[in-house]
Amino acid sequence: MILYNDEAYVDAVASLLADRKVGVVPADTIYGISSLAEPGLAHRILEIKMRPENKSFIMLSSLEWLRSSTLDVPDELFDHWPCSLTAIVRDTSDGRTQAVRVPADPFIQAIVERTGPIWSTSCNLSGRPSLMTYDEILPVFGERVDFIVRRRNEDLTGLPSTLIDCTSRPFRVVRQGAYDVEGLI
Repeated sequence: MILYNDEAYVDAVASLLADRKVGVVPADTIYGISSLAEPGLAHRILEIKMRPENKSFIMLSSLEWLRSSTLDVPDELFDHWPCSLTAIVRDTSDGRTQAVRVPADPFIQAIVERTGPIWSTSCNLSGRPSLMTYDEILPVFGERVDFIVRRRNEDLTGLPSTLIDCTSRPFRVVRQGAYDVEGLI
């Protein structure tokens, strides 16, 4: 177990992720199962969650990485991030879509600044409700993942991020969550 709010553990979590480990990490909304944003690790997350292969993950990133990436991120999103807003954007290199978010949580921000983008998906077995506390997560995922980061005070919103499709205009709300997009849509 790694305690969430301890700055000394940012490097430990970044190191575990860099070693291609998969773990449970709290973000600013809910706990997520995370790894480096690499295709082979996505397959491992799918196995851990017992999730169909046709579902993708959110990529958590830094603003700097997004600005230099091949993702077609609308400029106005940079005025809103970091926050609990996820955007589906198109990759200009291959035309595929990717859901991306710049989380407001300082712990996660520090990790992605060290590692680059990471995958994140709700902490649950496929088709089941998201697990919201360490005590719920440990019996289900303690043997399935390489590490679990425990948030000291589990004051997560319980709502997932708001998901918008930015592949065409006007943007479309796919899932209303923790972020109010009234000024963006």
